[in-house]
Amino acid sequence: MDVFKRPTSWISAEEAPLAEIPAAVPVTASAKPGKARALLTTDVVIEGYAQQIPLRLYRPEAANGLPVLLYFHGGGFVRGSIEEADAVGRFLAERLPALVVSVGYSLAPKHPFPAAPEDAHRAALWALTRARAFGGSPKRVIAAGHDAGGQIANVLAFMGRDRGDVKLAAQALFAPMLDPSLTRLGDEARLGSDITASECAACYRAYLPDATQRMHPYAAPLESLRLGGLPPTLIVTAQNDVLHIEAEKYASRLIDAGVRTQVVRYPSVSHANLAAHPAALIEAVRFFQCCFDAGAS
Repeated sequence: MDVFKRPTSWISAEEAPLAEIPAAVPVTASAKPGKARALLTTDVVIEGYAQQIPLRLYRPEAANGLPVLLYFHGGGFVRGSIEEADAVGRFLAERLPALVVSVGYSLAPKHPFPAAPEDAHRAALWALTRARAFGGSPKRVIAAGHDAGGQIANVLAFMGRDRGDVKLAAQALFAPMLDPSLTRLGDEARLGSDITASECAACYRAYLPDATQRMHPYAAPLESLRLGGLPPTLIVTAQNDVLHIEAEKYASRLIDAGVRTQVVRYPSVSHANLAAHPAALIEAVRFFQCCFDAGAS
């Protein structure tokens, strides 16, 4: 796969009999046994935008010069945690391999916009300054996220571009929430979607209580008129998900803006299950490796 030989690659990926993601285990500051490459985990707390936020770091033992992957869990801006994203963090740290920094960003309604993206930006700045201490390379920083975390990963790319301090080499967005207007949703009954328009609307009301915020490019990436300069992007969607239409529309807009973009839609996969779908995660690993091989960093 070489996404750089053409502006975009559109794949309808079939289910693959791939190994399941290893189950989450209690996190300690010791190696995870039973793998060809043992993983170390470290929990860190940093100052966020409105409160202290937790980071969980995963890295292969005795590795150096690793790319730094900032990962953002799902949950519609109001739920989710680094504990729930534990298996995904381990998978990506081992398979890339990478220093994965899983970010426990602030949640609405207690901490509405812009707390979550500002937390993401602070986590990225922390990773840039501290990566080497954990075997990472600040010269290769990438981002990924699911659901609300997909939006936050993408908004981090916006913020880094606009502020000139965080340069992402690539990003992978899994079923991202990109459109607070909810005008591009699929038919939930026809798709058999596990999330509904009303659920999405409730999440956005909690996250964006001020209606004027719902057109801000850091809250509504699909409405942004400035998509140039974003990093190479993988957008992964699920067929049984009302959000796949807006995500694929966003991919089209990225392509029109000259952003190197790949899109993969998985059939018979729900919104929630896409976060830990083995085939999707392996595709993200391939995409990131392709970006590194092409010198995208």
